[in-house]
Amino acid sequence: MANTVELIKAPISDEMKLFEQKFYESMKSNVALLDKVTRFIVTTKGKQMRPMFVFLCAKLVGNVNEKTFRGASMIELIHTATLVHDDVVDESFKRRNFFSINALWKNKIAVLVGDYLLSKSVLLSTDNKDFDLLAVISRTIREMSEGELLQLEKARKLDITEDVYYEIIRQKTATLIAACCEVGVLSNNVDEATAKKMQEFGTYTGMAFQIKDDLFDYQTSNIIGKPVGIDIKEQKMTLPLIYTLKNASPENYKKYFATIKRYNNDSKKVRELVEFVKSSGGMDYAIQTMKDYQQKALNILAEFPDNEAKESLKLMLDYVISRKL
Repeated sequence: MANTVELIKAPISDEMKLFEQKFYESMKSNVALLDKVTRFIVTTKGKQMRPMFVFLCAKLVGNVNEKTFRGASMIELIHTATLVHDDVVDESFKRRNFFSINALWKNKIAVLVGDYLLSKSVLLSTDNKDFDLLAVISRTIREMSEGELLQLEKARKLDITEDVYYEIIRQKTATLIAACCEVGVLSNNVDEATAKKMQEFGTYTGMAFQIKDDLFDYQTSNIIGKPVGIDIKEQKMTLPLIYTLKNASPENYKKYFATIKRYNNDSKKVRELVEFVKSSGGMDYAIQTMKDYQQKALNILAEFPDNEAKESLKLMLDYVISRKL
């Protein structure tokens, strides 16, 4: 899988190396503590999929320029801020096998660092008069917050329908990948129709990405280190489960809904529900839905001329649905 990522990066490898330095510069502060935390953020970075989307989409329609680098930094600032805030909300002390910021510097500092990163993403656009990019990132921050709150509201009642689930994952996950793709093409000053098209491409890709994540909960051999059934234990209603409950007999519905609501810490009952989801076609349905989103994204790509970036974006789509972590 590591080789696949290297293949995807091939047309943008120089840009990705240069981006690391530019991203660090975009976070710099005169406050020593902030500088210490941001240095830590740079050294504990993940796969950096989002900047890859920005650069590949820029090269799909033109080239990578200073505005592209700024756009990629804005996206990565938002993404990092949300991860920092998420760790506080989830009381999580590990992130990518490193201690999280709230574990090392406590919640108050973590919240303020997240706020600082969000403000830097906005300033980066206003300082350079990238008002088209500012519109994209402002909308993205709003939608991601709405998605989180919608999920929290629905999680209390556990009344998430399939349509509500799609809206939650669109806002929480897909909207940021959509922003990457839109920002990438906007850095080449494309027309509104092309920007909209790439936003849709990113949305479909993000939907497939999140459904893949939700499928890990039902796979005993998932490599991401996520314990099987953890979503059920955390009372998260994901697509395989929503589909299974919707199509279950009244008797089974009652039994398994009780597992989620009251017995979510009973490992035996959770395992039983995981098996029921598998045998009831819940996983198959989610896999098919994920592939449908992948196909919608591929259909959009087909409208663009062939080049290296387009091939990498196709590889990225394959990676999204076949990754093991």
